[in-house]
Amino acid sequence: MLYAIIGQDVPDSLDKRIAARPAHLARLQTLQNEGRLLLAGPFPAVDAVDPGAAGFTGSLIVAEFTSLQAARAWADADPYVAAGVYRQATVQPFKKVFPA
Repeated sequence: MLYAIIGQDVPDSLDKRIAARPAHLARLQTLQNEGRLLLAGPFPAVDAVDPGAAGFTGSLIVAEFTSLQAARAWADADPYVAAGVYRQATVQPFKKVFPA
């Protein structure tokens, strides 16, 4: 089943994000290589593709896991959690409707 993982950043998280990004992306690449990643990306803090110094307010990951518990465990082990980028990570089941 698909699960949405929504990470909400702490204020002024950009430096922490930059430092933890390679490890974060490596985990996402593993999901992609396994064919389990539907989409992933950050929420810019301003209305721009590249928010510059404004940074990001969080992230969205939609991926396949065997259970809600497995998705939560994966989210809890994210390098952004360990680095203090996320103040909270919410995990919930997700049903893809479009695109079909």
